[in-house]
Amino acid sequence: MRAFNRVASRTAVESARSTLAALTVSVGTVGLAAAAARPGLLALVDQHAAAVRDSLDGDRRPLTAATLAGYAEGVRAAALEHGWLPPSDPVDWSEPQWLLTRLLAVCALARSLDDA
Repeated sequence: MRAFNRVASRTAVESARSTLAALTVSVGTVGLAAAAARPGLLALVDQHAAAVRDSLDGDRRPLTAATLAGYAEGVRAAALEHGWLPPSDPVDWSEPQWLLTRLLAVCALARSLDDA
């Protein structure tokens, strides 16, 4: 039974990391580069990251790939239910949608996990 628990845990971690990797490819890489070049966008991403951290009780429990991936999937699923469609064209990071900024904040938090 213990071996099964380790496999299930490893699979969950791999799934979370896969979700975050896909998010980084679709939003994070270009968005974080844009934030590095635009102080206003960087400040906005930092505000969203603080809100995500607060929402996940990140001051009392360490953030994990699983919590960040679950949060991102939940936000995205709720947006899709309300008619949001992922952008088909490159994102204009000079005036990003709230949802894309929130997902970019998740990417920034995920990157900070990798740096730790």
